[in-house]
Amino acid sequence: MSHEVRAVVAVKKGAPVELQTILVPDPGPGEVLVSVRACGVCHTDLHYREGAINDEFPFLLGHEAAGTVESVGDGVTDLAPGDYVVLAWRAPCGACRSCRRGRPWYCFDSRNARQPMTLLDGTPLSPALGIGAFAEKTLVAAGQAVKIDPAARPEAAGLIGCGVMAGYGAAVNTGNVGRGDTVAVIGCGGVGDAAIAGASLAGARRVIAVDIDARKLATATRFGATHTVDARETDPVEAVRTLTDGFGVDVAIDAVGRPETYEQAFYMRDHAGVLVQVGVPDPDMRIDLPLIDLFSRGGALKSSWYGDCLPSRDFPVLIDQYLSGRLDLDAFVTETIGLDEVEGAFAKMHRGEVLRSVVLL
Repeated sequence: MSHEVRAVVAVKKGAPVELQTILVPDPGPGEVLVSVRACGVCHTDLHYREGAINDEFPFLLGHEAAGTVESVGDGVTDLAPGDYVVLAWRAPCGACRSCRRGRPWYCFDSRNARQPMTLLDGTPLSPALGIGAFAEKTLVAAGQAVKIDPAARPEAAGLIGCGVMAGYGAAVNTGNVGRGDTVAVIGCGGVGDAAIAGASLAGARRVIAVDIDARKLATATRFGATHTVDARETDPVEAVRTLTDGFGVDVAIDAVGRPETYEQAFYMRDHAGVLVQVGVPDPDMRIDLPLIDLFSRGGALKSSWYGDCLPSRDFPVLIDQYLSGRLDLDAFVTETIGLDEVEGAFAKMHRGEVLRSVVLL
């Protein structure tokens, strides 16, 4: 049986999204049907709408979601109807060469639902990041649904499914920020603020927020930034060095993903410091650095994929931190909206007016 539900669909490149009725099948083997309760509006959804990810239109948008398991398919033993879950866009297979080496966060065969969700005329939809949660119900692989404490508000909990986990994990997992470290985060949107929060919770003694928007810098202090640098007013590399006795930081996190911010992060590190890129660049962007600087400055240049997280391990930890008051997920939620307001939320996001608009269902 298929379920007719309302959903947000990107029909063609660059066109405004449409609220349509779609068909979501009952779960097959290894799949679960989830009633979506909340889904954040992420930059990645806008990238899909703009055709910057691929051209497999039409897209079923939305991926940063929390919901309730409605039904499960054959072979699913660790989830049951009524379970409260956050959806992950990576679900390690457990069998590929990366999983076998104990690095499941790099899984090369991440699981998604096998059955397609479709338009009413049978046209298959491409779900954003294998989820498609701007919908009243969605179908995912069982491994994508991570059970969490039901006390967490859905509009806050869903955010760990993408942006918060990406930023937090960039600091804690990829950057391995530890007690006493100094950290700089370039870009204080949702991902950057999550990196700031992660660095602060990991025990960094100095967390420097860098941005060109004074409003975002003010907000960054709420998440644990000890210092702020307005890159419109001063050279951010020199400012960060001044704040670290001339040495630079132990970990520099680029949450923007542009050549100029990558270069800034590279040079604001201390010798043998770590650079973590978590901001997603456009495909045509390139970086040009002197090879002697790459050699002589040492350290490590890392890319952070989904915060190098293991959802089944990390999502419940972040929810516990939220419920104990240590991680303020509520502060990421600028507004709650309906399914018919996603296009407007994209415009607000593009103008930098929100950390997260969250669709409530």
